[in-house]
Amino acid sequence: MMPLTMASAGETVMIKKINGKDETKQHLAAMGFVESGNVTIISKIAGNVILRVKNSRVALGMGMANRIMI
Repeated sequence: MMPLTMASAGETVMIKKINGKDETKQHLAAMGFVESGNVTIISKIAGNVILRVKNSRVALGMGMANRIMI
């Protein structure tokens, strides 16, 4: 397993685990980040990661993206 930030732009990956407090996990789940779900890394810009999750674009900071393990 590795953090989401280690994936390359254009890559589609499956979420294996989400680390953090329950509130953090619930917040990410509300945005579509769930275990066994797929996400596509669109780009990495200035410390942020732009992702495609369930046909939506979502931007996450590096700190939050590091909690998502692939």
